[in-house]
Amino acid sequence: MPASSLSDPAVRDFLTGGTKTGHLGYLAADGRPLVVPVWFVLDGDRIAFNTGATTAKGRALLRDSRVVMSVDLPEPPFGFVQVQGSARITEDLDEVRRIASLCGARYMGADRAEEFGARNGVPGELAIWIDPIKVIASLDVTA
Repeated sequence: MPASSLSDPAVRDFLTGGTKTGHLGYLAADGRPLVVPVWFVLDGDRIAFNTGATTAKGRALLRDSRVVMSVDLPEPPFGFVQVQGSARITEDLDEVRRIASLCGARYMGADRAEEFGARNGVPGELAIWIDPIKVIASLDVTA
């Protein structure tokens, strides 16, 4: 698979187009790999999302920052982007609200961004960015 970067315009267009769901891989306390769906946005050259600090995902990322996210296009021309990296986490409410609002705008519509930010930008929630170490992209599997 070709190596890429989150600054590549084609990769950015793929990740930001529509409302694709990310599939976040992380490690359970006993070392088992787990995958969960997440809403995400690009924030600069990093993927960003929210989760609760006491969720399985939040606890795992606070314990071990190694992550991978895969985003796919399940119809022709089929494609995917995989981002391997480490999670950078904050509980700063301004950042938590900002990322929650951006996710709300993307997935629920701009008219609901503030509502989503207020609902999810509260104590106990986290803002998480994936600092990419490796990006793999195949944007047209049928080519």
